[in-house]
Amino acid sequence: MSLLKGASVYLVSNILNAVIPFLLLPILTRYLSPAEYGQIAMFQTLLAGIGTFIGLNAIGAANRKFYDGDIDETVLRQFNGSCVHILIVSSLIAFIGIFIFKNQLSEFLAIPTSWVLAAVIISFFGFITTMRLGQWQIRSQAKWFGVLQVSSSLVNMLLSLLFVIILTQGAQGRIDAQVITGILAAIIALIWLYKDKLLQIKVWKPQYIKEALLFGVPLIPHHVGFFLISAVDRFVINQKLGLTDAGIYMVAVQLSSAMAIIFDAINKAYVPWLFERLKRDNYEEKKQIVKYTYVYFILALLVAGIAFLIGPFFITLIAGDKYSEAGKVIGLLCLGQAFGGMYLMVTNYIFFAKKTGRLAVVTISTGIINVILLFVLVSHLGLIGAAMAFAISKLIQFIMTWFLVSKIIYIPWLKAR
Repeated sequence: MSLLKGASVYLVSNILNAVIPFLLLPILTRYLSPAEYGQIAMFQTLLAGIGTFIGLNAIGAANRKFYDGDIDETVLRQFNGSCVHILIVSSLIAFIGIFIFKNQLSEFLAIPTSWVLAAVIISFFGFITTMRLGQWQIRSQAKWFGVLQVSSSLVNMLLSLLFVIILTQGAQGRIDAQVITGILAAIIALIWLYKDKLLQIKVWKPQYIKEALLFGVPLIPHHVGFFLISAVDRFVINQKLGLTDAGIYMVAVQLSSAMAIIFDAINKAYVPWLFERLKRDNYEEKKQIVKYTYVYFILALLVAGIAFLIGPFFITLIAGDKYSEAGKVIGLLCLGQAFGGMYLMVTNYIFFAKKTGRLAVVTISTGIINVILLFVLVSHLGLIGAAMAFAISKLIQFIMTWFLVSKIIYIPWLKAR
């Protein structure tokens, strides 16, 4: 599948996948108070944190294994099975740890203890669904990727409407919808993995487990850093400004994530296309890649500039007057998302070179910078300070990663013509 065709399929899929939550957003913001929305924001933040450890990033190892030359399909099946073994063990450890400290987490996040445990369940089943999606992506089978992704979001939306509006369960209904959707999607994904003969769980292969861990464990600091950049702001806002401001900020984050969804769609199609050319190691092809990358950078920044102008209007239109304060931060958040899209264009080289440990240093450093900026800027500027911290941190992450790439693999960044 060509890059343009693959990108278009992923883009349509991601847009449909994003439209469903966006359709849900104006309904939820009118049926839930900013404080209730703040609780959901805290839950999503916890979910992101738990997802950093459950599975130990074995999906990335499974996807990368596909590009290790001409590998027998049996090896790939057993390697995927080994990644599921890692999932099971890491999930049990995470569940035990979170169960022990569930009351403390509940109090800190201002959410029910049942939500804390639900986050582990969603993360576990989400791993299986993501593995199925990843196996389609590396084989450039974007159509089926889109079918599962969009149908899952559609079920999630319908269940949310049922529980929140018809059954009037409030924020609890939104969480229940995510749990049920996660389980159903994982069951379908697991059946599909076996149907396509991509998974063999009963075989125990310590060497594959070790290989997956060597790839995935160094990425834990990387994902922790990502968490510190993209999610910890809601913790700080909740502690310093309260649940209501956390809910308002979450609305702005969700709307700005439209850019991230587009960037992610392009990157999903771009990775197989890029890796094939990096394997060939052709100088002229690398120059072409650089030219495309610079055009992409310019377009990303232009979109962020437009968001400063029209973002506040769309906040009020979509979420309602209760969330109008989110309009003050939407532009800065979109600028941060633009830097995130630019980061994706350069970080792929590090994954190809399997130098994930070095990437982790960059990301964790950037995450720490973001936390420091958050505590300083939120205290003085409120929500605007949180958005500024996000944009600055994403810029630093992009520049540091680009510099790291220049040290790991030769790409003619100064010879794009």
